[in-house]
Amino acid sequence: MKNLFLVSSFLVFSLMTIFAGASFSQTKDLSGDVEKGRAIFVKNGCYQCHGYLGQGGISGARLMQTKLSQAGFIGFVRNPPPSSMPQFRAKIMSDQELADVYAYIKSVPAPTPVKDIPLLSGL
Repeated sequence: MKNLFLVSSFLVFSLMTIFAGASFSQTKDLSGDVEKGRAIFVKNGCYQCHGYLGQGGISGARLMQTKLSQAGFIGFVRNPPPSSMPQFRAKIMSDQELADVYAYIKSVPAPTPVKDIPLLSGL
């Protein structure tokens, strides 16, 4: 059952990524501020589904180490597939604010591989 959930979540996220990239026409990336992005991420409640570091959760996809471009990310947030998450139109979060959030998400370092954690290396 857990594997089915993970596979279906991956498929939904993959489709959302495709549609988000296709539906957003911004051609030049905006410069994002990591600290402002972290504050916006918390202020707008993104952490409630995606976790404070964008690590994902029960109801939110993993955002850290995203392969989405900034344009794809903004496009997805503006026009998510039905029932996946609320739309964050420009009245709620400007393109600059989303660029800041994207900078924050991209700044989160990758987790330490299990093989490099002494306590877990023997498992």
